[in-house]
Amino acid sequence: MTSSQRPTGLFHLGYMVTVAIKGIDGVIETALGLLLAIAGTQRLADAILGFIVPELEEHPASRMWQAAHHGATNLSHNSGHFAVAYLLIHGLLKAGIAYNLLLEKSWIFIPAFVVLTGFIGFMGIRLIEHWSIWLLALAVFDMITLALVINEYVRLKALSRRG
Repeated sequence: MTSSQRPTGLFHLGYMVTVAIKGIDGVIETALGLLLAIAGTQRLADAILGFIVPELEEHPASRMWQAAHHGATNLSHNSGHFAVAYLLIHGLLKAGIAYNLLLEKSWIFIPAFVVLTGFIGFMGIRLIEHWSIWLLALAVFDMITLALVINEYVRLKALSRRG
């Protein structure tokens, strides 16, 4: 792509930033999934609680620390199989898709549409089963990402038709 063909504009910038965030998040999710698989939920929950409890004692009215405490306590009561599988699958898919989208590989757009739509649908079902503002935020972020990926796909298709 020559410098005169380099895309500009807010939507393309939003696309690049969003996809980069998705890729970084995918790598982090994969690492957390591996950590959870290796350490186990109880050991990880104990480590998190060791950090959170002193903060919660210092700031008992903090909703953030209360939510973190609640999440770590719930983690210690679960086997973590779902969390491990979700983090590994979701993380690897996001990292791989983001990497190929940033390289503008044309073959990745349709699989990206399918995977993002699948994750949005899955999160919608999970939201119906158990409401979570965090899951809603992730679903909205995925919807924004999907819209930006579709916009980029249309832009690249129009560019390839022109020349």
